[in-house]
Amino acid sequence: MSTASATNAQLSPLDRFFKISQRGSTVAREVRGGLVTFFSMSYILVLNPLILSTPHDGIAPLGTSAQIASGTAFIAGVMTILMGVVANYPLALAAGLGINAMVAYTLVGMHGMTYADAMGLIVIEGLVILVLVLTGFREAVFRAVPAQLKTAISVGLGLFIALIGLIDSKVVRQPQGGTPLELGLGGSLQGWPTLVFMFGLFLTLILMVRKVRGAILIGILSSTVLAVIVEAVANLGAFNAENKTGWSLTVPHLNGSPFALPSFETLGKFSLLGSIDKVGIVSVVLLVFTLLLADFFDTMGTMIAVGAEGDLLDSEGNPPKTREILVVDSLAAVAGGMGGVSSNTSYIESATGVGEGARTGLASVVTGCLFFLSMFIAPLVGMVPYEAATPALVIVGFLMMTQVAEIDWTDLEIAIPSFLTIAMMPFSYSITNGIGAGFLSYVVLAVARGKVKQIHPLMWLTAVLFLVYFTLAPIKAILGVS
Repeated sequence: MSTASATNAQLSPLDRFFKISQRGSTVAREVRGGLVTFFSMSYILVLNPLILSTPHDGIAPLGTSAQIASGTAFIAGVMTILMGVVANYPLALAAGLGINAMVAYTLVGMHGMTYADAMGLIVIEGLVILVLVLTGFREAVFRAVPAQLKTAISVGLGLFIALIGLIDSKVVRQPQGGTPLELGLGGSLQGWPTLVFMFGLFLTLILMVRKVRGAILIGILSSTVLAVIVEAVANLGAFNAENKTGWSLTVPHLNGSPFALPSFETLGKFSLLGSIDKVGIVSVVLLVFTLLLADFFDTMGTMIAVGAEGDLLDSEGNPPKTREILVVDSLAAVAGGMGGVSSNTSYIESATGVGEGARTGLASVVTGCLFFLSMFIAPLVGMVPYEAATPALVIVGFLMMTQVAEIDWTDLEIAIPSFLTIAMMPFSYSITNGIGAGFLSYVVLAVARGKVKQIHPLMWLTAVLFLVYFTLAPIKAILGVS
């Protein structure tokens, strides 16, 4: 027996299945990574119900906030575990922010469209993406992207999630007048929640530079304990127009019992073709196209960024089992629509778990199990405030930013599209917009330099699709559809 075979035989079935040792990880690191990822994205269990429980012109939501929270946790748990087992990739999924807002504030109420009708559109969009994956089209588009442009996507996402962390913690805010953003309130850091954020940020940084294992997880848990103590003493309450130094979203205190039985009232509440009767086939096609393009490229960016952070990409910037990753992500969109909780998609917050050491799908299984557990201990999960979780986003943003050195900034043909990709993600607050700006500018500059034949046909196609995406409003006006 060879040494390699003997060593492999000594590994546990869990290690062999997830290739934990092969990827330079340990079970403990995977568990820590799964925990960190969950805490970094657990806000969706609060935010998704808030968004989807909004009534419009007498159109009722699909359930109460608690019922939507249960459905959100259930679908996220199923799809995240599936990602871990099928794709063996440290990527977690849950209801996608942006798409859920589009459902609640754009689709619902449009010519009488209900939440069930909107969820039907989500299902259709997910099925279309699934077909594109199974035919190899989605993977082919991914592989057609130049390697340095993929790196730029990862760097842009680093800046994007760092900005998300700063805004969600209210360290950076949008003032009523003047500059688009400002530091704290009137240029000054104020309030106990900000102190909790700073405590978590610097504690985690100190632990990292001292190479303490579990630095990010320790930072989140320690900040949560501090937040609970602060709220118990000061009784700050939630942020609002009158209470600008309150907690950003989640108030860190326990109301009643820490346990609660889940309800799955939203599952199966979708109308596949109901939207056609309300808005017509042309509008449905355009709406599905909008949803599809956002899902299509958001996942591409997230998958690259997570893989780059964990050194899981090959020489061309492609992750292992790309097709499996994309299949699960496509099924997640379908599952989210069928579950009445909006399209589920891959979360960039997964990079926080990778920053903690996760390298395999075992971390995703841990995160998925925690989503299941959260259905029963929702009050405890709800105690983790933004201010305790968002320092992890800022730190991982820094880690992802370090990849910027891999871009050849002397080659303007790739440097300019890379810059636009990096800049547009945080500045337009959209992964898709950043990728689109990079793709379009890459094709334009390649044509300008007479390199038409070097442009992959799929890059031409995606550039045209993004051109349509960016000009969708005037196109709809020309077609006379809303």
